[in-house]
Amino acid sequence: MAISLAERTAQLDAEQRLLVKAEQDIESGWQRVRDQEDRVRELMAGGHDTHQAERLVSLLKQTLVEWERHRVLIEQRVEYLRQEVAAG
Repeated sequence: MAISLAERTAQLDAEQRLLVKAEQDIESGWQRVRDQEDRVRELMAGGHDTHQAERLVSLLKQTLVEWERHRVLIEQRVEYLRQEVAAG
């Protein structure tokens, strides 16, 4: 079953919205990483154990790597749909 141009355009719009959200979420995530790194430095300066705080930074970074991979997939889907819509 062929998908109509209107349906492809709707899919493109939806994917573009997802891409914007992904980009916002990733930027917010990197801000959280920076904030947590600041907290780790504060804890270190105060002579506190930073093991758990450092682990959290690592987990946040791993999560963001996955989010960035997902963003790439969304970008690829957007490009595919743009070509489909342009071919009309």
